[in-house]
Amino acid sequence: MISRREFLAKTARLIPLLSGTGLMVSDPFLAHILAGDAAGAAFARDGLDEIIKSSPVARYWASTKASCLTCHTSLKTIQGKEYRHQTNMVKCLLCAHGCVIADGERGKCRTRLNVNGELRSLVYGRPISIHVDPIEKKPLYHFLPGAAAYSLATAGCPLQCKFCQNWEISQASPEDYQVPDLPPDRISKAACESKANVIAFTYNEPTVFIEYLTDIAREAKKRGLRSVLISCGFMNEAPLAEMCAVLDGIKIDLKGYSDHFYRSVCGAELKPVLRSIKQAAKSRTHLEIVNLIVPTLNDSDNMLRELISWILGEIGPDIPIHFTRFHPDYRLRNLPPTPVATLERARETALAKGIHYAYVGNVPGHPGNHTYCPNCKKMVIERQGFFIVEMAMKDGRCKFCNHKIAGVWM
Repeated sequence: MISRREFLAKTARLIPLLSGTGLMVSDPFLAHILAGDAAGAAFARDGLDEIIKSSPVARYWASTKASCLTCHTSLKTIQGKEYRHQTNMVKCLLCAHGCVIADGERGKCRTRLNVNGELRSLVYGRPISIHVDPIEKKPLYHFLPGAAAYSLATAGCPLQCKFCQNWEISQASPEDYQVPDLPPDRISKAACESKANVIAFTYNEPTVFIEYLTDIAREAKKRGLRSVLISCGFMNEAPLAEMCAVLDGIKIDLKGYSDHFYRSVCGAELKPVLRSIKQAAKSRTHLEIVNLIVPTLNDSDNMLRELISWILGEIGPDIPIHFTRFHPDYRLRNLPPTPVATLERARETALAKGIHYAYVGNVPGHPGNHTYCPNCKKMVIERQGFFIVEMAMKDGRCKFCNHKIAGVWM
């Protein structure tokens, strides 16, 4: 593990140019961070005070003053007990953690603060990373192949995945970055100017900026842009329903089919993710699933078979699933990259069980990157890395046998 000072210094060096805005993290911010921990901490405190002044009231929370059932599932569990709550306590209803937050404190995601009994969003209008990516990088293989995705993130995430490749963003707090306010209309305008077809909410867990996300998606729709969510799937039902209503596509990480894996490696639970996948599959929103296979942790044949069987049984054969290669990062640098043979075995098992679209991810040039017609088995989309080489489809159908290929094609 690195120190906070090293983390912030590294982050400051890595902050990318905010594409389409011409904005970068300010030089004073870098100076304070590099000056030392005390100066950096003071700068962060000052920055937080400024953020709080402009932070809007969040959605999806309740005051504990309203009812004991705000926090407790049944009155039977607290009958006969006396407890005096701290004043101004609130319960966040955004994700499955259900954080109960005291005045002046935050939830596990670090982005939602209780200010005098009101839950505020500290990340509205404050993206810390913006970049234009190929849609295939998300990865979304059955959603507008070849599209450019104007991608953005804020700080924060409800999970603490030990293998996170974007940990500098996801595990940061909003005050770790000094960034200008970028309202939703400016984001949608910048996306248009970048010639992107899609706005992608990605890199961290976008649910933590749901208010900003949904406002951007609505603005984007006015300009003829589509919006996609790249998510861990750990949100509650009502927030997901609101997002599905304004989004065109969702990629959800199913990190492993094991409660123990989710608790010990991700700091979360499996059940809410399965619920979110089923909910998204029932909505009109296009859905794809990624399973990052981590050696020794979630790569057993039994776990992979159970994961595949659940997908097939609960949401059907047409949802694309990506078996993706792990690379050592963050807190799991001691593990090797996933053997390609493990990914191939997972893909072959999925296809043999009846999944129509199974992929090998993070292995450029592998035949498992391509899309094949589930009927005639011929290649209908050829990929090289994140780019489309050739498509043998017309109106969403295989050119060879006219079989419909599941996805969003135009």
